[in-house]
Amino acid sequence: MQFTPGVVQHGDAYVGQRLSTLVDLHELGAPPDLLGSLEAVRDHIALQPVRPSHSLFVGAPGYGQALAAASLGKALSVPVFRIDLSAVVSRYIGETEKNLDRLFGQAEGANSILFLDEADALFGKRTDVHDAHDRYGNAEVAYVLQKLEAYAGPAILATSSRMNVDPAFLRRLRYVLYFHTSLQPPKRPEAADPSSSDAPSPRSPRNL
Repeated sequence: MQFTPGVVQHGDAYVGQRLSTLVDLHELGAPPDLLGSLEAVRDHIALQPVRPSHSLFVGAPGYGQALAAASLGKALSVPVFRIDLSAVVSRYIGETEKNLDRLFGQAEGANSILFLDEADALFGKRTDVHDAHDRYGNAEVAYVLQKLEAYAGPAILATSSRMNVDPAFLRRLRYVLYFHTSLQPPKRPEAADPSSSDAPSPRSPRNL
């Protein structure tokens, strides 16, 4: 899978990357039930490209959620942008909303699939309000739900556990896909960038 340089920089982190792959859905090495669910997501987006239902990918890090999202983009001939939510969340009041406004605007302008990685960082369950931090954390969750409802394109979120996701957000999902084991795509050379290396910097394309 290829990662292009970050499309959005937040501090020292490149939080936005375009994902691409040569691997088709049927080549992912996914179990039959997962493959069937991926094909259902593909068909749904193809039939309803504007304001489709969003999806949740549940699985341990490294199980191939980003690769599956990139393969969906290949099948639909649309770009896929990965957003690292853990790098977007800010401890400064108001900064998280500003970051999300910019990211959603760029993704919508590109007519792309938005892949929100590390969703646990932002979509955890709402907490009981004990102080100003709790109130602000709950306000952030509500703000993201609002942005997702207004987003005209498809969005895919990745989390390590469904239990970490706010129930209010789960009710807005049509597809929840479980990655119980790592995907096993074929090992074949992809369109490698000559400047890439085994340990690329965030500013260089990366191939997996």
